[in-house]
Amino acid sequence: MFSKQEKILLGILATIQFSSIVDFMIMMPLGPQLMRMFSINPHQFGLLVSSYTFSAGISGFLASFFMDKYDRKLSLLFFFIGFSLGTLACAVAPTYELLLFARGLTGIFGGVLSSLVLSIVSDAISYERRGSAMGVVMTSFSMASILGVPFSLFLANQFGWHSPFLFLGLVSLFLCGVIWYYVPPMRVHLAEKREKEPIHTVLTRIWHNQNQRRALFFMAAVMFGHFAIIPFLSPSLVANAGLTEAQLPLMYMAGGICTIFTSPFVGRLADRFGKHAVFIWGALITIVPYWVITHLGPSPLWFTLGICAFFFVSSGGRMIPATALVSGTAQPHNRGSFMSIVSCVQQLSAALSSYIAGWIVTSTPTGGLKNYELVGYVAVIFTFVAIYLSKKIHSIEGGSVLAQEDNHVGEPLV
Repeated sequence: MFSKQEKILLGILATIQFSSIVDFMIMMPLGPQLMRMFSINPHQFGLLVSSYTFSAGISGFLASFFMDKYDRKLSLLFFFIGFSLGTLACAVAPTYELLLFARGLTGIFGGVLSSLVLSIVSDAISYERRGSAMGVVMTSFSMASILGVPFSLFLANQFGWHSPFLFLGLVSLFLCGVIWYYVPPMRVHLAEKREKEPIHTVLTRIWHNQNQRRALFFMAAVMFGHFAIIPFLSPSLVANAGLTEAQLPLMYMAGGICTIFTSPFVGRLADRFGKHAVFIWGALITIVPYWVITHLGPSPLWFTLGICAFFFVSSGGRMIPATALVSGTAQPHNRGSFMSIVSCVQQLSAALSSYIAGWIVTSTPTGGLKNYELVGYVAVIFTFVAIYLSKKIHSIEGGSVLAQEDNHVGEPLV
């Protein structure tokens, strides 16, 4: 299905995604160590997590104004070098305040990486095969859950909380050299000569394109529902379902092992049966673990791990056709800026959803979590909103641009 050049490119992009996902995910299980080392409370630790997300959302918005003006390879190198240096800054931060600054700095660069990776995949792989390509790249989440998080925790337990960031930063710098030597120039979006436009044209172009507006609202609904569940997933499993903190890595491993097989399969299904259909069925299936997890009481370990694995498979699976669907609403020469706005919307929707969920969920005197089921209902409602919006999105693409050809039809007039 993919040529040798395409396989190398997808492998490198998946590794970049792996690095950024591990960098974000590792903060949660490091919470106890960081709170103890810096003598901070849960609210201050929450700022460490959210500083990355908010910085990523802002940088995604700002990057949209210039992302399509440069070779995508050079842009990828610039932001990944910044991400690597930011991660190393986290490793050497001596105080809470400097660590907070370093997390924000890392988020500025890391927040743009995802949109760049998706833009490169969309430029290099035709829409008809893009679901499979997205499935390959998104196995990075599986590998992060299976290898990245457990190994990072091992380093932290053996050598201190600094070590995972130090190791990840050094590996990322090495990967920058791999990008330089093995990723080809990505300049197809620059082939068409265009007149200089005012900087605000990026936003007005998207806003006046009804198809892209719907795509942004669609992705906001997908992320809002999902991240209403995510922040309290681990705490609820410990407080309500009876899982111990030592057993939490098993949840990530169970989900990661399953998704490493299901993600490429879902991608192939999306290419064969259509992105719309596969997303709708995936979203409907996701409602089951949403409801079960948010209502879960004391349960056997096998059942808890099973429903969590089902949650990772279904929620991750629907993101593959969703991302491929959204990527097909932009022309190659505008795709980088559009995907940066998509990334911004995703990050800010996730941050807003997490913040609202924090107001809904409360603690009981016995240490349990109350009202988590209400968050589940919110997630279900937004799932149906996303399904409705997905039916209103239309692809404007037809062919591959890897062969340096732009065979795309014009964007719809509204």
